[in-house]
Amino acid sequence: MKRYIGGSQNKHFILFLLFVGYLVDYLDRMVMSVAVVSIKEEFNLDAAAVGAILSSFFLSYAIMQIPGGWLTDKLGSRRVLIWSIIVWSVFTVFTGFAWSLISLLVIRFLFGLGQGGYPSASQKGIADYFPRDERPKASAYLMSSNYFGMALAPLVAAPMILFMGWRNMFYVIGLLGILLTIAFWVYFKPKESPAPLKDNRIPMKELLMNSGLWKITVMWFAAGIVNWGLSSWIPSYLMEARGMDLLSMGFYAALPGISTGVAMLFSGWLLDSFFNNLEKYYAAFGMLMSGIFLYMMFTSTSLVAAMVYLNLCMVFKSFAFTVAFALPHKIMSKQVIGSAMGVINMGAQAAGFISPLVMGFIITLTGSYNGAFWFLIACSAISIIAALSIKKYNHMEQPKDVDLLA
Repeated sequence: MKRYIGGSQNKHFILFLLFVGYLVDYLDRMVMSVAVVSIKEEFNLDAAAVGAILSSFFLSYAIMQIPGGWLTDKLGSRRVLIWSIIVWSVFTVFTGFAWSLISLLVIRFLFGLGQGGYPSASQKGIADYFPRDERPKASAYLMSSNYFGMALAPLVAAPMILFMGWRNMFYVIGLLGILLTIAFWVYFKPKESPAPLKDNRIPMKELLMNSGLWKITVMWFAAGIVNWGLSSWIPSYLMEARGMDLLSMGFYAALPGISTGVAMLFSGWLLDSFFNNLEKYYAAFGMLMSGIFLYMMFTSTSLVAAMVYLNLCMVFKSFAFTVAFALPHKIMSKQVIGSAMGVINMGAQAAGFISPLVMGFIITLTGSYNGAFWFLIACSAISIIAALSIKKYNHMEQPKDVDLLA
């Protein structure tokens, strides 16, 4: 009888724990999109400076993706997860002490370094606890947490800022990291592979020469431009272009995250049941519909219709998101999955650096959000092309299937 390394009866609890970790990750990250409205007034900033604040996190976060993936494969998911949570929580608290634009940029940069290890380590955690055939669906469930975190951020941040100010808001949510660290320390204990550490070679050269990996990365980079552009600027857009107050904005800005998070729960099943080996068409169709609904959103004169179109835009964009994180589990071995996810997520987070910054400059230069949204539509087209260019994949085989023990 074969027994899965790290597998146990609590694998679903571990998936839930990783899910909660991502919720806190995104809460700590995305509250800045709401807080920046108050910060902009206090520090007297223009849209370009706001874009720089929103992008500073993503610069360091992108830088950490490949090193974070490599460290995860070398040191194991548990160590990287715990240290990532500790570091990002410390700098979440420090954000509340920012005294100038420069200090805020530095703190957010260091905050991004802390969060940079979590994506690869969490995917490695799935590989530690789930057999290969269950990993794509488990990954899709895990990544739905990203959208629920996006939804949670404005719902939590808006009333907290209103009643206690943006600085105290960062102090309070940063303390959640203490509880999260304890939970991972106590419950997240994957069994180590029997392979000696000296044999734990990570074939980075072969990995980086895999054309399929880079096509997935480009697809998710372009989709990430749309994702982070909307996530970063929608709160400001709703208040400045649609005339909402802070609490109303918090409610409406949360809706896309809720609808997309629910869609992601079914997206993995849909992909596995009806688009097995057709993942590229699933991603391309999603980005096509996302671009169409984005155009309808910002050209609509009806607020209700615009919000419906925004939700549909985000839901269909999640198709590419599902493929970007599910497909590598089918084509990469457990030995390199952390590094592979690091490469792919580097593309998405590089998009997170570029998108808010470029949109900020476009808004400053044109005095309107329309040009910034056209930039996102162009990136949707790039994502479609990259998805369709993905050829039939081949598994990266290992000399020995270290996932299983006889």
